[in-house]
Amino acid sequence: MIEEKLRRQTRKFKERADYDQQQNAYYLLPFRFHRLDETRDILVNEVGDYLVVSTGTVEKIVSRQITKKSHYDLYADLLSGFFISEQPIPPLIDILATRYRTKKSFLDQFTSLHIFVISLRCEHTCHYCQVSRVTQDKAKYDMAERFIDQGIDLMMQSPNDQVTMEFQGGEALLAFDKIVYAIERTKRLALTYAKQVTYVICTNMAVITREIVDYCLVNTILLSTSLDGPAYVHNQNRKRPGKNSYELTLQGIELARSVLGHDRVSALMTTTSLSLNYPTEIVDEYAAQGFRSIFLRPISPYGFALRNERKNHYETAQFLDFYKKALDRILEYNRQGHFYSEDYATILLRKILTPFPVGYVDLSSPSGSITNAIVFNYDGAVYASDESRMLAEMNDFTFQLGHLDTHSYADIFYGPKTQQLTQAWTNESLPGCSECAFQSYCGADPIHNHATQGDLWGYRPTSTFCQKNMEIIRYLIDLMETDPTVKAIFESWIKPRP
Repeated sequence: MIEEKLRRQTRKFKERADYDQQQNAYYLLPFRFHRLDETRDILVNEVGDYLVVSTGTVEKIVSRQITKKSHYDLYADLLSGFFISEQPIPPLIDILATRYRTKKSFLDQFTSLHIFVISLRCEHTCHYCQVSRVTQDKAKYDMAERFIDQGIDLMMQSPNDQVTMEFQGGEALLAFDKIVYAIERTKRLALTYAKQVTYVICTNMAVITREIVDYCLVNTILLSTSLDGPAYVHNQNRKRPGKNSYELTLQGIELARSVLGHDRVSALMTTTSLSLNYPTEIVDEYAAQGFRSIFLRPISPYGFALRNERKNHYETAQFLDFYKKALDRILEYNRQGHFYSEDYATILLRKILTPFPVGYVDLSSPSGSITNAIVFNYDGAVYASDESRMLAEMNDFTFQLGHLDTHSYADIFYGPKTQQLTQAWTNESLPGCSECAFQSYCGADPIHNHATQGDLWGYRPTSTFCQKNMEIIRYLIDLMETDPTVKAIFESWIKPRP
């Protein structure tokens, strides 16, 4: 008896008889599980369907103690949810395969987002800026026209017939003449290559003019700006001469909305150490300014943002506390009848509650770097992602894929640097991720691993990427399972809107 008990506690391969179907009522299909809280576990199958069960149920499932007679509802849920099967190959396995293929269909058309760093010039001195901005009089840091041409030519070679051309800085509008040049050339080539192009300009709104906005209207250009919260937060985070960044941002938003329409202008916030103290106030500020969503974004651990540790460094647990308080405030707005969503939660909820793909770079497997986004720097260097460019500003060129002057499309998108990234850009094959219940909701980020842990693969127990995503996913599911009202609110966030 003692020997038998010890044998069961080992992790050695069991004898074939242990898996004999004659002894068992059903077959196990691939699923993973995670402790939701002290009394509940969550099971997640291969296509992201989840089932919340009482703690201890997993052991009963694996040991074949669940029967139709004694656990009818649970047995039916497990069977219909592709957690178990009464046959070696489930009758509906083709449907399962189709759903898995659909989840990964963001790979079908390859790279869509093409970021052009049109200038490093900027009149702000934000302490969390990840790149080495320069003063606005240094035009030599604008993107040369030959690099613009070469970047557009590569974008036209993308297999994707719907591409996004995004202009970043510095402050992109300080090189507005270069943006106009790029868009006019792209418009001509898009007809030849049958491309549908979405144009986005990232701007702090401080230098925007009516002339610029009118051009955006004619060319259906989206504007993305930064709003970190009320004036006492925004102006501390985003400094500029005159200490009026907040005031100029609101003026620019109002001007752009008056011409382009309300929903053609979006905003992002960055969470600094100061921001952590004002979760409710930041949410209220976005609501007061007429935004129907907010992206609660932690500070990126890249580039020059790391130099100001007092203002920019905080523990993941502190951000999660901030996030939950802010999310609770957003839910309160929804309970009062207002539509107001949190963007990161919405991305995760689409992955949790729908069978459809999500092309968000940070939550893709394979990673969205290269497969979904590429960066053409002002100096002609090509990077795997915006974060890769930030690392290069600190003389880490690990993810520089090539140069527009010297490398072809094949060199950049299929070259040795890309092949190196592919070794660690699928979470299905990463230690710690491969057995994680939240694998299908999360992504792989080898660039984050390299920046924070020193290698592409990373180490999950100490990964801030892992800590943040696991807890947010767990918290969202817990909220839905605890309160049906919250689930209804979350479902409203993922429905298509005009």
